[in-house]
Amino acid sequence: MHLFSCKCSSFAELILSLSFYSAGFAPRPGPELRQPEPGSLVYVFTTWRSGSSFFGELFNQNPEVFFLYEPVWHVWQKLYPGDAVSLQGAARDMLSSLYRCDLSVFQLYSTAGAGKNLTTLGIFGASTNKVICSSPLCPAYRKEVVGMVDDRVCKKCPPQRLSRFQEECHKYRTLVIKGVRVFDLAILAPLMRDPALELKVIHLVRDPRAVASSRIKSRHGLIRESLQVVRSRDPRIHRIMAKTLQTALHPPDWLRGNYLAVRYEDLVVEPIKTLRQVYGFVNLTVSPEMEKFALNMTSGPGYSSKPFVVSARNATQALSAWRTALSFPQIKQVEEYCQQPMALLGYERVGSPEEVKDLSRTLLRKPRLTWGPGPQSSARSRTGGCAHCCNA
Repeated sequence: MHLFSCKCSSFAELILSLSFYSAGFAPRPGPELRQPEPGSLVYVFTTWRSGSSFFGELFNQNPEVFFLYEPVWHVWQKLYPGDAVSLQGAARDMLSSLYRCDLSVFQLYSTAGAGKNLTTLGIFGASTNKVICSSPLCPAYRKEVVGMVDDRVCKKCPPQRLSRFQEECHKYRTLVIKGVRVFDLAILAPLMRDPALELKVIHLVRDPRAVASSRIKSRHGLIRESLQVVRSRDPRIHRIMAKTLQTALHPPDWLRGNYLAVRYEDLVVEPIKTLRQVYGFVNLTVSPEMEKFALNMTSGPGYSSKPFVVSARNATQALSAWRTALSFPQIKQVEEYCQQPMALLGYERVGSPEEVKDLSRTLLRKPRLTWGPGPQSSARSRTGGCAHCCNA
């Protein structure tokens, strides 16, 4: 069955085409420009259509956070049509520079043309970036005031040199980058081992059935990325998820104590509790304004069908939308491919079409995957103890 015009021959291939891949690259040194405080550098590790744009706003809106949205997009655009796996080393190199507030790396991957300097408005996600749209870079907003920005207003902000943006980066003790283009936790290992960075990873996961449903809706906006991932087709694809699971089940030293997983479903059902757990993990203070923001964003009137748009939404509808959008055979196909992570992450499988339509059942239970004994146990009480693995 063909679901869209990309080179994905089946619904199953759609699921696999944007799954996590693994590759090994030797670490490359980055510039020594920043000496951050411990725990101040964070990478949100996730995949397409997992609710990461909303999750990212919990950092973008925080007055204490310098937030970057999908900077590795520039690598993929500049090196297109390079396949996704071959670009992993370049992605890590870019992150290494950004975590040191060396924002000149954006110029390296600029597609503006020879001799043209990239400005703040040329950075991917600039029109919703609270630092770019706020004083002193732009008079439209104030970073200390929590609230969504209007991208139409931000697009009218004066373009600023990257050097000015870099100056702003150095003012913040917490730098958070959200991305969907790093496919293996091991790619980040050199950054997590680096004592100058002490990078922490927040792994955002979501019910694979909801991810599949959302990707179908947004398929036209992901064709280019789909092709780059499909070009990486690897006979080891069926072992990639197991590899990621093993990393979470038996964390190496560089991951232990520096990794937290968050279910999207927990975020929309219990936004305040989840916000406090996340902020506690990265040493941020939860303000009443941020609690109000998180609560309002999960108490909207409905569920937006527009992909790539962050808006307030009804939590119940957000959780159950896939149950009316996917056919029963599609649901069972996702469950077949993703049965191991679904079991560990607490996503119940369904046995009949009637069970799917019974929205009184949440199909959520307590995750089975937690950290074992060891140094992480001291962090377990602070962060909730769940080390959920990847989602398909």
